[in-house]
Amino acid sequence: MPSDPPSFDLTSSPWLPVQRHDGRADLLSLREVFAQAHELRRLVGDVPTQEFALLRLLLAILHDAIEGPQDLQDWHELWNEGLPAARVETYLDGCRSRFDLLHPETPFFQTAGLRNATGEISSLDRLVADVPNGAPFFTMRARGAGRLDFAEAARWLVHAHAFDTSGIKTGAVGDPRVQNGKVYPQGVAWSGNLGGVLAEGDNLSETLLLNLIAFDTLNLQIDPDRDLPAWRRPPSGPQTADPGESKTRPAGLRDLYTWQSRRIRLAFDAESVHGVVLAYGDPLTPHNRHLQEPMTGWRRSAAQEKKLGEPQVYLPREHDPDRTAWRGLGALVAGRAEGSEQRKEAAALVRPRIMDWVARLTVEGDLPADFLIRARLFGVVYGTQQSVIDEIIDDAVAMPVVLLHRDDTGLAQAAIDAVADADRAVAILGDLAADLARASGADSEAHRSTAKTAGFAALDGAFRAWLAQLNLRDPAQQQREAWQRHAHRIILRAGEQILTTAPEAVWAGRVIVTKQGRDLWLTAGQADLSFRVRLREALPGAQTDPSTAGDFLRSSAEAPS
Repeated sequence: MPSDPPSFDLTSSPWLPVQRHDGRADLLSLREVFAQAHELRRLVGDVPTQEFALLRLLLAILHDAIEGPQDLQDWHELWNEGLPAARVETYLDGCRSRFDLLHPETPFFQTAGLRNATGEISSLDRLVADVPNGAPFFTMRARGAGRLDFAEAARWLVHAHAFDTSGIKTGAVGDPRVQNGKVYPQGVAWSGNLGGVLAEGDNLSETLLLNLIAFDTLNLQIDPDRDLPAWRRPPSGPQTADPGESKTRPAGLRDLYTWQSRRIRLAFDAESVHGVVLAYGDPLTPHNRHLQEPMTGWRRSAAQEKKLGEPQVYLPREHDPDRTAWRGLGALVAGRAEGSEQRKEAAALVRPRIMDWVARLTVEGDLPADFLIRARLFGVVYGTQQSVIDEIIDDAVAMPVVLLHRDDTGLAQAAIDAVADADRAVAILGDLAADLARASGADSEAHRSTAKTAGFAALDGAFRAWLAQLNLRDPAQQQREAWQRHAHRIILRAGEQILTTAPEAVWAGRVIVTKQGRDLWLTAGQADLSFRVRLREALPGAQTDPSTAGDFLRSSAEAPS
């Protein structure tokens, strides 16, 4: 008797890793995730960016299952009643065959029969993002990815469509872009262009709903009649989408969240996946997609405006791996970065639309102003012409949603100013380390950099805690002054530690040349005095702190730096 064809049904087979509220890890099917979302803390990917890609997949399913939400009223019904798990289950029943990872004709997120001219199957290293590239340390895959079970292969499949690298790839038979059996670099997969941002609630149900944007949202282009997820479109062939159609896509969030950036076919046997054919799919240029992609900030690019001859060109604002999430708070909550006001540019930055949506939930809806969300940040740093992944970014900052209000900016401004307070204080700490190094004849810039890194690390937990506790009951300026007092104590202690560990030579000092061109005998005592005076001037709120009141010098001193 002929055996049944192999199958791995993602709607009923466990493949999504989750974390429960008690910390336990579990593996669930699509049906189970939606049914148990209120009991789950969050998704947990094999790498952080996998969580971002999987959550967008769940959002596409939810949007399509409910055909909305159409407006804020629809959303509030969901928020009050919970996720419509039964409705989602019925929806998944209707398109079950398209969620079969091993289907012979319409395998999930794949192109059946995809092959190159030689029929070669590539190693799974091309699919798995945590395979080391020349740095086989701190990894479970130092020898590469030999085989994957079907559940893990499905997760990496979704991740590849979102974050796959650029570089030369397999030339698929039937793809007109093939030259000499190859397709030359076409860019990273769509989400790899983004500084990904999403709003995280206390459980997975809240997280999904907070990111479930209503279709009537302003500044977001959605065509409900044409906005379809990948599994409700005809299966992709090796070639790209029709050029005429591609000019008007993505048609909305469902289309975008399931964008087929690659053409992929998994090679498998009865037990597991052992290889892959991975080729380029539908291109999606990143410029001026700010009315379509809600989960990233945007920046104006003068260089691209000049190159393309367009009056305005916006590009995704990628995350800086050297800056923690709270240090970019201005761009996150107000759509501005340090220095942008002085340049007198119109809309130099656009904050993530997902932050606008959450603000709308409080301004027009019933979400309380003190509701606490976590802005989760995801991103990839690519290296060597975007052909490898150098670093993955995963950070979060908790804040009350009142900070996102456009019409009530006092508290948000206080928070942004508090970041500037921290920047100034850490810069002064760096100057102290540099002055002590110069007083001993050492490399001042190396010491400055080390001290600044330590300073931001010392402030990190304190700022996050202060930000999460901001409230409308107390005046914004008073709350900022409280932060200044706290920051002053932390940076003062850090400065004292640097002074304590300085070599003895700094106490005798040496002659240096100041910025004004004058000779100055620089000693540890003078560097310490300058540090203390400048720190109190940078953080004036510290002057009312009883724990630091005392006989401080009020006069200014020449700062050697």
